Amino acid sequence: MNIRSLTRGDGVVIGAALVLFIASFLDLASCSGSLCNSVDYPNAWDNLGLGLGVYMAGVIGGALVVVARALPQPRKVAGLDLGTIGVVLTVSTAWALLWWLIDFSDSGAGLILGFLAALVLAGGAVATPLVPALRVGLVPAPRPAAPQPYGAQPPAGYGYPGAPQQPYGGQPQPGQPYGAQPQAAPQPQGQQPQPAGDFSPFWFAVPVTRPLFAEDNASSQIAELAPGTWYLAVEQRGPNLVAQTQDGRRGVLQDTSGIQRG
Repeated sequence: MNIRSLTRGDGVVIGAALVLFIASFLDLASCSGSLCNSVDYPNAWDNLGLGLGVYMAGVIGGALVVVARALPQPRKVAGLDLGTIGVVLTVSTAWALLWWLIDFSDSGAGLILGFLAALVLAGGAVATPLVPALRVGLVPAPRPAAPQPYGAQPPAGYGYPGAPQQPYGGQPQPGQPYGAQPQAAPQPQGQQPQPAGDFSPFWFAVPVTRPLFAEDNASSQIAELAPGTWYLAVEQRGPNLVAQTQDGRRGVLQDTSGIQRG
């Protein structure tokens, strides 16, 4: 999983699921007297149905929510989206722990902390697709690297936006035979020569994960652009950009708001 594809909402879900798991090992509840028959739960795992059916259900639900959002294509089990199953599990855990909290007058740290963690977990799972602040990338995209001094070798690897290129008609690089014509800058893999005009290809990064649609079918998603990775814009079509991924696939980016140019 690319950590740069995680959002702030995913961070909330992961943190709450971790706290919920820890709370399952803390003191749950105790009750003494004729009405409760001296019930004592040292922790949630003293009652297997509570440990597996409630606490772990919430942890698994949080994991399904994060994994479903990180996948490029939705995955379904028995016709249901993994993210939907995860949300249902997190909400069910919060609901069940609420009634456990009401039933026991002498609630321990495991029950109180577990309910609060389950409440945050369910809130993060439900609210992340709806609240723009939670859809922001958890790890911000890196700044474009500064151009290197004249004569320095650019670093290898796809997606480097700051590599210096020798302009046409410039002087040959050191070590080039006298009188030889400078070689044209290499075209990125899969890029076709662009007609003369105002548009020039540039590198960009997206602030959050965004779908990339096929050039001939605006409703068919072919890839998903993740924050923290540089992509090449090879053409502009109105408000949309034709972008090229690391493996050479090209598609249309319909949402260009907030992109960071290299």
